[in-house]
This record gives sequence, structure tokens and C-alpha cells, in this order.
Amino acid sequence: MVESDVIVAAGGVIGRLNDENEYEVLLVHRPRYDDWSWPKGKCEPGESLIDCAIREVEEETGILTEVGPVLCVLTYLDQLKRSKTVTYFALTIVTISEHQPDDEIDELAWVRLKDVDQWLTASDDTQVTTALVAHLKEQHS
Repeated sequence: MVESDVIVAAGGVIGRLNDENEYEVLLVHRPRYDDWSWPKGKCEPGESLIDCAIREVEEETGILTEVGPVLCVLTYLDQLKRSKTVTYFALTIVTISEHQPDDEIDELAWVRLKDVDQWLTASDDTQVTTALVAHLKEQHS
């Protein structure tokens, strides 16, 4: 496999404090795979990881974000056994528009951080949770 065969994607974690002052994150449901995951998508030719993360997250959630630090990078084989690398960023909400359900993302869910790993379908996605927890601890130390 040559380097160009690797699928490059980016996404991120949008977090906020809920009414009970608990940290919660936004997950997306993809009906095609019937799974819950972090918002993400493939980079377009010539697109930076940051621009991809902002675009994909807004397309999937209706939320425009600012990009913070990289939380982690996951590399795995997709459903077609192609190598895929996804860079996940910590994201901050800029503006929120109402999400219109579609064939790609039919549902959004704000999930308490302590419950998120029970929602995530792919076990690899829990590495993003671990990186987020470490990032939040670092911010508050």
C-alpha cells in the first residue's frame, strides 16, 4: 500500500457544561452504519486537517466551531479494509444552527462525559474519550 492509499480524515469533540454543571459532549448517529460516533469526515483534496474538521463537524451537526489542540490521532482499517487516519481536535462552539437530519447523520445526542463510552459503537473511539479527559485535566491543573 502506498502512502496515497491512506484515507485522511478529521473531526472533533464538542463539549459544554449542561444545566447540572456536568461536562457533556456531542455524538452523531450514522444510519448507514447504525452507530454512534464523534463527528468526522474525509479531507477534500488540498484541504488542511483543521479546515476539514471545521467543515465536517458543521456539516454533520450544524455547529460552527473553532479548533483547539489535537486530542489524538487514530489509525485503523475501515469497512472496506482501507487504512484510515483520523485526527481529532478539541472544538469550541462559535454558533449553533439547527441540525437537519439526513441520510448521513440522522440524530445528535449530548451525552455526559462519564457515559460517553457506553454510547460509542466503535471501541477505538474510546481512545478519543481518554484523550479528552487528559486534556480537560491538563486545562484545570
